[in-house]
Amino acid sequence: MNEPVLVAVDGGVLTITLNRPDKRNAINQAAKALIHDAIVELETNDDLRVGVITGTGPTFCAGMDLSESRAGIQNRLGGADGGFAGFVRYPRTKPVVAAVNGPALGGGFELVLACDLVVAVPTAWFALPEPQRGIIAGGGGALRLTQLLPRAIAREILLANGRLTAEQAERWGLLNRVVPPEALASTARELADAVCVGAPLAIAGTLAISQTIERGLEASAWDVNDAQVRGIRATEDAKEGATAFGEKRAPQWSGR
Repeated sequence: MNEPVLVAVDGGVLTITLNRPDKRNAINQAAKALIHDAIVELETNDDLRVGVITGTGPTFCAGMDLSESRAGIQNRLGGADGGFAGFVRYPRTKPVVAAVNGPALGGGFELVLACDLVVAVPTAWFALPEPQRGIIAGGGGALRLTQLLPRAIAREILLANGRLTAEQAERWGLLNRVVPPEALASTARELADAVCVGAPLAIAGTLAISQTIERGLEASAWDVNDAQVRGIRATEDAKEGATAFGEKRAPQWSGR
């Protein structure tokens, strides 16, 4: 149980559980590697049909572990490792359900945005506070949120440190269900089992069609995303943001 990520298989469903509750399930390099390996297993094992990702404790995921902030730069970029958490940019052909057991902020929200179906508890909330840390939501947050929400709502979250409650996220179509905590796992499993009823090739083909526009829009946008992330990460403000966060004080921005 000391592993940062737990992986379990039950029938055709592979469940990934973020298991760093003392760190609000923040993603470090070890967690990223385990998530990536699990997604590869989901994709390559013909007996597996759908994935579920959830967390232990009161928080779904607080994003990147800032204690590994230098390594975390690579967590947010693309490549064969799947981008942030080894997941957000992995080219999946099988659906994944997010079972959001609490707040999902920063990279945690980006994990949710990368999933295909989402169930959450009423106490869950969603935010992308990266600019207040001097950085960019470069794991798909800045890129995907404006595709999924009305522009004004997305911009408030991205630029003004806005947040969505579970009720608001359901209203705007980001969630499939809001359920009591005791029903979270069973509801996620019900959705996963419903996917498993379909023919494997038909599910994969349907997912591919539904992803066509998304991937087309994202293809060139990721290049801009990555260039901006690298550039911002090199600024004095990015260093100040991490330092101020660690020192629990308001950052002093220099614009450099």
